[in-house]
Amino acid sequence: MKDLKTEILVSGGLPKLETSRCAGSGEALLKPSLLPMALESSELAPDRKPRDNWGSSLEFLMSCIALSVGLGNVWRFPFTALENGGGAFLIPYLVVLFVVGKPIYYMEMLLGQFSSRGIVQVFDFAPLMRGVGYAQLLALGVLATYYASVMALTLRYFFDSFASELPWSFCREEWGDGCVSASGEQPLQGQLSRNFSSSTQLYLQRIVLNETDSLEEGIGYPSGSLALMLGISWLTVTLIIIRGVKSSGKAAYVLALFPYIVMFILLVRALTLPGAYDGVMYFLTPQWEKLLEPQVWYNAVTQVFFSLAVCFGVIIMYSSYNRFGHNVYRDANIVTTLDTFTSLLSGVIIFGILGNLAHESGTKDIASVVKAGPGLAFISYPDAIAKFKMFPQVFSLLFFAMLFMLGVGSNVGMVSCIMTVLKDQFAHVKLWIIVVSLSVIGFLVGLIYITPGGQHIITLMDFHGVTFVSLVSAIFELIAVGWIYGTKRLCQDAEYTEVVKSIYTTSFFFNCQLIEKKARCVNTFDHLCMLNIKTSNYYRICWSIVTPLVMLVILVYSLLTMRPLSYNGQEFPLVYRVVGWCVSGCIIGQLFYWAFYANFKQPKGSLKSRINNSIKPHSDWGPSDPKKLMDYQMFLRNKDEENAKNVNRRCVCYTAGDRIFG
Repeated sequence: MKDLKTEILVSGGLPKLETSRCAGSGEALLKPSLLPMALESSELAPDRKPRDNWGSSLEFLMSCIALSVGLGNVWRFPFTALENGGGAFLIPYLVVLFVVGKPIYYMEMLLGQFSSRGIVQVFDFAPLMRGVGYAQLLALGVLATYYASVMALTLRYFFDSFASELPWSFCREEWGDGCVSASGEQPLQGQLSRNFSSSTQLYLQRIVLNETDSLEEGIGYPSGSLALMLGISWLTVTLIIIRGVKSSGKAAYVLALFPYIVMFILLVRALTLPGAYDGVMYFLTPQWEKLLEPQVWYNAVTQVFFSLAVCFGVIIMYSSYNRFGHNVYRDANIVTTLDTFTSLLSGVIIFGILGNLAHESGTKDIASVVKAGPGLAFISYPDAIAKFKMFPQVFSLLFFAMLFMLGVGSNVGMVSCIMTVLKDQFAHVKLWIIVVSLSVIGFLVGLIYITPGGQHIITLMDFHGVTFVSLVSAIFELIAVGWIYGTKRLCQDAEYTEVVKSIYTTSFFFNCQLIEKKARCVNTFDHLCMLNIKTSNYYRICWSIVTPLVMLVILVYSLLTMRPLSYNGQEFPLVYRVVGWCVSGCIIGQLFYWAFYANFKQPKGSLKSRINNSIKPHSDWGPSDPKKLMDYQMFLRNKDEENAKNVNRRCVCYTAGDRIFG
């Protein structure tokens, strides 16, 4: 302590910043000689600009809710449950939530907040794996463009709901005798047969989409009305994110809360319908034999994976705008729990309506009264709303307004993630130029999806551009974090302030005396705090073993059970299948391209040394604030010294266990 005081007084106050070179890497490594004090950003990383922050902690939470609680909860979950045995699906769903959903969600929040980096730059912790970020970025681009086309459909139905009679509730003469009126003027006997179709289905296919039966003659031209709706959808997204998190954070309150208001209104209405009890009991009663079917577990994993929007980079991006000490552990638990609650709430609402449809149809088979497929939200729900005897237009307006809000909340997150990467890369370009450019490109690409063959293309791109490639990139992300960077290192990042406190309490106290401002010292220490939470073995085991293994099994299962892609029972022509696999190859190819690039940028040496250097974090990896970064690197050197003392005890088993529980 005496030596420290003497050195600081002699040097004139602040400790000097020294640098050294990583062995074999040629990259500068910060080497602070003493406990770091205040330091200007330009002294450390002049190329890194100050990052915006959320206006409040609640804005971040609401944005995550608006992102994760989306169309997948309201219409995908109930019908996935319907196709997998009703209540039997809830058990694997909840199990998968705890071994896949919650661990990944918390992991991505930690990475984003700790590093204040976007989806690509966050892989500075292992440059070899930077391709994971680019693969997720491209998948997000595909998803955001066709997601906007779904929003356009919801807007079309929203404006159609202002008609004195819902336009999908009755049959038109040109549809012939095979049409069954959704309003109930003609009885619906059980499941729709090959000779009959609901007016809601015909309205979607022949009026709204003008859908073609196959792609043999091309995809056709975009619909004028849907193009207008698509433009409004992108304009809405643009206005929300035009100022980054400063504007999107304010809109998150409406995007997150409004859907729940509508859902509770629909809940009351659904539970008061005749036959609703039977439908809800079908949803909540498990069919235990279904638990032995691999397909049920596969569907549970994919539902949780895409419902929470994990391994797409959006959660990392949102968390990167947090203050350093924000409690993401609490928020991760809130969002994942609320997401599950929303899925269950939607299930009760929808199965209540299905129970009513079965009651009106004179059948007890709940699964037979609805037609599954890509147009669930625009066939089954409108069909049920058309049967309401009182104010069907009101319920239709509320329902499609809710769907639009859910779509906007999710798409805002996707586009913001892409915007953040571009802004980090081109810091000199004004934000509004990036946002407007993305929206224009998204609108032009989205025109493909509102053509007569658009639903075919959505099915093609959903699998090849999103679902399949996201499973692959997710596995590489989990390996990168759990084993290359290390679960132990990630846990240290979450709680490292606690260790710093134990090591440097005396130094902090002395620095307080030195600057004669105790309040400033307290603020300095609090500002250095990450979470100060010791990570439980549950998260450690999931990050390292269980979650990557589950995702790998799901990928292998999907490959073994893969069949030629089809839409409405018709396989895609060969040329479209080739295009689809080219899209998949381009996205997955990012993993290998950037891995080769990272090795190429390393100093000359053997292949092994290049790989070893390319899996090491960059010299500036860590907190974005220079003072916190210096303190973090000092903390790591102390940890390395402790580990060096135990080098003789190291073996394969010890090393593996140490990377998880150390």
